[in-house]
Amino acid sequence: MEGPAVASGGLITGRAARRSGVLLAAVTLAVTAAGLALMVWDWSTPVPAGYFGFRGFDGVLAVAFGGMGALLTSRRPGHPVGWLFAAAALLLAASFATFEYGLAATAGHRLPAAPYVGWVELFVWVPFIALLTVYVFLLFPTGRLPGPRWRLVSWLGGAFAVIATAGVATVPGGEVPNLPGLRNPFGITTPATVPYVLTVAGLAGMVSCAILAAWSLVARARRGQAVERQQIKWLAWSGCLVAPALVPAVSLSLTKGLPARVSAGVVTIAILTMPIAVAVAILRYRLFDLDIVVRKTVIAALVAGTFTAVYAIVVAGAGALTGRPASSPLVFAAAALAAAALQPVRARAGVLADRLVYGRRATPYEVLTEFSGQVGGAARFAAPGRLAARTAHPGRRAPHPGRVRAGRPGAA
Repeated sequence: MEGPAVASGGLITGRAARRSGVLLAAVTLAVTAAGLALMVWDWSTPVPAGYFGFRGFDGVLAVAFGGMGALLTSRRPGHPVGWLFAAAALLLAASFATFEYGLAATAGHRLPAAPYVGWVELFVWVPFIALLTVYVFLLFPTGRLPGPRWRLVSWLGGAFAVIATAGVATVPGGEVPNLPGLRNPFGITTPATVPYVLTVAGLAGMVSCAILAAWSLVARARRGQAVERQQIKWLAWSGCLVAPALVPAVSLSLTKGLPARVSAGVVTIAILTMPIAVAVAILRYRLFDLDIVVRKTVIAALVAGTFTAVYAIVVAGAGALTGRPASSPLVFAAAALAAAALQPVRARAGVLADRLVYGRRATPYEVLTEFSGQVGGAARFAAPGRLAARTAHPGRRAPHPGRVRAGRPGAA
């Protein structure tokens, strides 16, 4: 027997929904594979200086979002966030394939309708941003709007996305910055200011709606139950990774060289955590393991940052003093010095991560270790409840031990 035909949010469920999710994922993979084939075929063509990210990053994101979208639509076919991820993955795949097609055309390959295919790459990122920053925030984690008044934000977000898309799609001239060698076949030249006004107004409205949508998560967390607050924390953890990585990446995207590519790679890795975090939250898989995830993230970030800093200081400092570029022995010495500092830094990073995650509380492992030690060495077991409360009080914010009464045997 199939489930109900309609679930919350008005999305169909059951076998038809699962088939639609699988079909959408298959289309996304096919388009991504076409983009990958074009990239391999025309790998020697360099990307323009203003291209954001490393080559193929949108294909990587398309696979990640598409995979999580397929997982959510199969497990929770009535939940709209899975379908939003699936649609976002298809947009990313289209961006990847159309960019590679247009780039190959600018390199001199005779490809039919290249300006029109490249034109899709010009604006497809706008609805992608709207899906993630407006609608995922508004509908996460329950799949429903926080209240009737938020319906206006959803309508305005869609309207501003359409306006911004129309503006970007009609900008005259070359398709800057990604495909400057192609002319926009639908560019408006009279008056030329109209596309720019539409773009600025639409993007400004989208940003405003995205901020309101993010605030809806704060409102949910304030009045929600423990499970809902924990779900929101998973998305917030991902956002805390994306935001600091995005700022330097945007500024460095206009430059050439390794720093721009490295920063783009960091942003891509940070964005990859979003579909994973959302899938964990919606499926409620190991939902309350967030403290462990945050702790490991802090340790990895501190260790990687210190290793990179030591390596860069040694190589760049020695090069500046000698006036010569870094030689192979110098690079080897820098790597060895950074590796030698790895273990002490990791130990200190663990202490700092514990303080950031647990504050002045003991970690759960410390609480359990102390409790087991006290139980093992105790001569009397007349009041195990009092002993547990005394041990757990500093670590888990339990009631004060003096207020805990030892229960009678057999008491509920």
